[in-house]
Amino acid sequence: MSDSILPLAARNLRYEVNGTVLIDDLSISVVPGSFTVVLGPNGAGKSLLLRLLHGLIVPTSGKIDWSVGAELRGRTLRQRQAMVFQRPVLLRRSVEANVRYALKWQGAGPGELKEAAESALHRAGLADRRRVPARLLSVGEQQRLVVARALAGKPDVLFLDEPTASLDPASVQQIESLLIEANAAGTAIVLVTHDIGQARRLGHEIAFVHRGRLVESGGAESFFSDPQSDAARAYLKGEIVV
Repeated sequence: MSDSILPLAARNLRYEVNGTVLIDDLSISVVPGSFTVVLGPNGAGKSLLLRLLHGLIVPTSGKIDWSVGAELRGRTLRQRQAMVFQRPVLLRRSVEANVRYALKWQGAGPGELKEAAESALHRAGLADRRRVPARLLSVGEQQRLVVARALAGKPDVLFLDEPTASLDPASVQQIESLLIEANAAGTAIVLVTHDIGQARRLGHEIAFVHRGRLVESGGAESFFSDPQSDAARAYLKGEIVV
């Protein structure tokens, strides 16, 4: 396997739709092993930011640079990152087959598939459900499967957009454990959440986005103890931020 595609440096990103600016002059970096939580009010541009970084949409202007040479871009770059959405996106096949498909896409050889899939399902607490059609799982199990599938190939970076919204506390705890374990093993995490408690539990770095701009960023401890912007202070107090 080649060297990490990180660090990622996004500079002066701007994203417009029909003349409306949704992301404005936003710069952010992702370094190996980091755990960044993106906070901000509804409509701030958090989900758009993830989609820009993951390459699902193209910025109107600005630049996204990965630490990988031109010869390794394209498929290799996509193989080394993953994204999890709020609603599980599953293939019409078994739990195990969902994981195997992702592993093949990420470049796993035939000899790796069985062991890697079994390991991923075991960590997610789904080993006994491996032959069940994925779409018959409970919502919490489906989301655990999606996270386990994304992590099975040990990506350099995993983007997550509200992955535990509306899940029961037990499912939230299981998914958080998967993310902590993956991060400790070297996967950088970029997590969008509205759950401030979750941000406190997981985040090493906080990026606070408001009106499409990165208002402030820094260590989680300093952000929660002494936020520097009026918007962040209001947000942490539970006030309406517009």
